[in-house]
Amino acid sequence: MFPDSQAKEDCNSGIEHIDGLYGYALVLAQNRTDAEDLVQETYLRAIRAMGRLRDDGNIKGWLFTILRNIWLNELRQRRKAPETVDVETDERTSVLVDENADSPHDLYVANLERHHVHTAIQQLPEEAREVILLREWEGLSYQDIATVLDCPVGTVMSRLARARSKLCDLLCSLLPQMYPCPERAVAAE
Repeated sequence: MFPDSQAKEDCNSGIEHIDGLYGYALVLAQNRTDAEDLVQETYLRAIRAMGRLRDDGNIKGWLFTILRNIWLNELRQRRKAPETVDVETDERTSVLVDENADSPHDLYVANLERHHVHTAIQQLPEEAREVILLREWEGLSYQDIATVLDCPVGTVMSRLARARSKLCDLLCSLLPQMYPCPERAVAAE
């Protein structure tokens, strides 16, 4: 399938990003089935275009850009098509047990925190969800995020600052005892 060993190596180096791409696709699509389709289409297009990637190219940023462009194209097509509703929800996903958890209580608290953060992130506007995921979960640099989102680095920085602030506010309002707001903590002292 691969004409040379370099192409095979390039493809294998892209596979390590599949979990990150899937997480990003979930943020965009908010639906497991659509997210899986987005990732699959991303890899299909990447394999076809592998020869166009520069030797010094950032494959992770390149893959995220492909995925986002596919998503934007699908959004354009959906605006023209009738709306459908997916009955499958992400709540059916199985709970992963952390083998390093000290106690059932620790596991419960960790799952509760994950749920609250997930809920708060879902309440953010799409632009904020995107930048939070790309920076905090995927660890992309500001420059890589700017490339993926096709905007200046300064815009990425300001979007990220606003997204973090909004996320903090949302977490404070969800459970103030678990997530004390910084301004409330200063006022209490």
